[in-house]
Amino acid sequence: MSTGTSCITELHLQTHRKWQVIDITSQIAEVVEHSGILEGTCHVYVCHTTAAVTINENADPNIGVDLVEALNRLIPEGIWQHDKIDNNGAAHIKASLIGPSETIPVRDGKLLLGTWQAVMLVEFDGPRQRQLIVTLR
Repeated sequence: MSTGTSCITELHLQTHRKWQVIDITSQIAEVVEHSGILEGTCHVYVCHTTAAVTINENADPNIGVDLVEALNRLIPEGIWQHDKIDNNGAAHIKASLIGPSETIPVRDGKLLLGTWQAVMLVEFDGPRQRQLIVTLR
């Protein structure tokens, strides 16, 4: 049963490498827990055009490495029109393909993720300070 309320929370994360996949599930779960919302949806959105949010496996850290490597092979750097401005055209394209957000159901005050699923921030143009918006309804 829904509590009929909503909650918007900002999170700030520092990335440390040019390409990086960071498991942010625990930070998101903490926001859900403190919100008091028992059932609804949790929307996670990154406010940047060279970072993305995805859900993927959390058991093997090589999944993140493989994801970034696959995108690097598909979308090489240094050949895009935007590179003439600030040399990060590939980062914008990769972030657009993955997307800026994910929505996760909430039941009994907990994220309804599968056994091996985790919410990941994917950095394509770091290191940078990244802002995420978590909306619960």
